[in-house]
Amino acid sequence: MTSALPRITDDQRRARLGTRHRLAAGARAAHAEDAVRSVLLLHATDPATVYVSTCARLAEPSVAEVRRALYTDRSLVRMPGMRRTVYVVPRELVHVVQRSSTDAVAVTQRRVLLQFLASGGYDEAWLERVEADTVAALAEAGEATAIEMGARVPLLRTQIRVAVGKPYEANQGVSTRLLFTLSCEGRIVRAEPQGSWLSSRFRYTTMPPLPEIGKTEAKAELVRGWLAVFGPGTADDLKWWTGWTAADVRHALAAVRAVEVGLDDGTTGWVLPGDEEPEPAPEPWAALLPALDSTPMGWKARDWYITPALREHLFDRMGNIGPTVWWNGRVVGGWSTRPDGDLAWRALVDLDPEATKAIEAEVARHASWLEGTHITPRFRVPLDRALSA
Repeated sequence: MTSALPRITDDQRRARLGTRHRLAAGARAAHAEDAVRSVLLLHATDPATVYVSTCARLAEPSVAEVRRALYTDRSLVRMPGMRRTVYVVPRELVHVVQRSSTDAVAVTQRRVLLQFLASGGYDEAWLERVEADTVAALAEAGEATAIEMGARVPLLRTQIRVAVGKPYEANQGVSTRLLFTLSCEGRIVRAEPQGSWLSSRFRYTTMPPLPEIGKTEAKAELVRGWLAVFGPGTADDLKWWTGWTAADVRHALAAVRAVEVGLDDGTTGWVLPGDEEPEPAPEPWAALLPALDSTPMGWKARDWYITPALREHLFDRMGNIGPTVWWNGRVVGGWSTRPDGDLAWRALVDLDPEATKAIEAEVARHASWLEGTHITPRFRVPLDRALSA
């Protein structure tokens, strides 16, 4: 007769979230690197997400602290990762993300790029020539934008006519696709953008050589990191988060000797060996997280921290989450900045006075470092649109 699985309740999962994701006041990080490590890596499709996600987890939030880690010390690296998504990754994990996930994305991107080029009469030899010239020019310049690289490598400015004969026929440049493919292959990397911290006009630089690691080992290391900060989670959660096959997930879980635990919804979750026991709950905490923050995007199954009825207000049609307000490990509302710089929020559930007071204090904490900055998320959700009007 087999013994019952160790159980981790939803309350215990929410307690872990507050502490491990450094959202509870007593758990906040002193440095940007530790804030990012608390969720393994950050979604970076929207430049604002990187700064707001990090500052939400810092004891003393500031744009300067995030910029230091990203562009002065370069201890955080912006790179494509799982499912073509761009992430900010701690430098020590770059080779793990590259080998476990981005290498496979690069193969697909190169195939798509070659098909695009063939439609304009350009072959693989032409591509290799342009790539070599681009990497060499970037190494000589140190850093450059796509436009600046086009001045050094004129073939980067090549245009190809697409959708010929259709109403939406147009020219498309090769530079965006080519630079993204080089990024996926780990040959170049995004550097500091032109403009403000909200800008996506990135400069590029060459990527330093990465430590060697095999694909199987890299997948295991990524899963080990995910379980440390997101565990317990199900195999389906991991499959969704990584974009891997079910077999890849099973093999990685076995490689790290993951332990099965029972969850409140009746499914089986996984944790690292020795991580089955409950941990002390932090003091009551409130948090404001941006669109696409790594915490709400860390699991496929989300009912334990967001009531299904709230989703129509906080998600777009593609499943992207907007800015959220949290109380003790649950999503309780949303927030937005208005054009005049004011930060507005709205509860979507009934809150007691303690929760309201704590959220208002967190609103003031964010407003102090935002200093009137108006943030428009790249993916808008209904509540964000309503609050920002």
